[in-house]
Amino acid sequence: MFCVAPPESEAKMNITKGGLVLFSANSNSSCMELSKKIAERLGVEMGKVQVYQEPDRETRVQIQESVRGKDVFIIQTVSKDVNTTIMELLIMVYACKTSCAKSIIGVVPYFPYSKQCKMRKRGSIVSKLLASMMCKAGLTHLITMDLHQKEIQGFFNIPVDNLRASPFLLQYIQEEIPDYRNAVIVAKSPASAKRAQSFAERLRLGIAVIHGEAQDAESDLVDGRHSPPMVRSAAAIHPSLEIPMLIPKEKPPITVVGDVGGRTAVIVDDIIDDVDSFLAAAETLKERGGGYQYNST
Repeated sequence: MFCVAPPESEAKMNITKGGLVLFSANSNSSCMELSKKIAERLGVEMGKVQVYQEPDRETRVQIQESVRGKDVFIIQTVSKDVNTTIMELLIMVYACKTSCAKSIIGVVPYFPYSKQCKMRKRGSIVSKLLASMMCKAGLTHLITMDLHQKEIQGFFNIPVDNLRASPFLLQYIQEEIPDYRNAVIVAKSPASAKRAQSFAERLRLGIAVIHGEAQDAESDLVDGRHSPPMVRSAAAIHPSLEIPMLIPKEKPPITVVGDVGGRTAVIVDDIIDDVDSFLAAAETLKERGGGYQYNST
């Protein structure tokens, strides 16, 4: 009586699948759909977990299978109720940590609060706070996509994989936009010009930048730097010193730097935060004689 050992590659594959558990945070239907597609692609079953809200809106998580010594992947997509999804993720991570999981990898396609990554007046760097909370809860690795600023990776003391959606978006532009060679990549504001330039270079298209549009609340205008200093009398400083009057900054009229006439304008940005600004940008391009498509990473 004898047995034949499986090939080395097959044995490794079985070991990997045996030590992998895939959980969905159950926050919304899109999260469940994404989790099922990932599980089908990997050829594994979804892990058994129960996530629900108490009558007082407290989040409760019950892991219904052993995760001891296993690699746990927790998939969480962000819905409109951002704070609830964050608590679901944190509590689920902590539950796996206290259940002695070997590693806990968070799969968060969109990292919430990523726009609050800079100090604004009397505000705070919320993305740094969220990163600290995730690490403290027990997360050992984070997989996300298109962070608003790459520097956010430095807020974590764990490995962060910042994946890119641009290959799929470039393919979409080439396949879905008729005569895309006649298109032009448009940056909604000078701040997004670098992202637009990356798309334009890979598609070998021209670029245009909209300048002077209404800026959002995250701009430097709310940081106090648009106002002149308080005017003090020259005599209070020195009798012979004259202080010139400073003029406050004024917003220039909306202009488009680049040729969009008769072309399809593809507006590129990373986060949909202000619909009115996109509509204003689209109307500006339309006035210059161009059609437009919107593309968000």
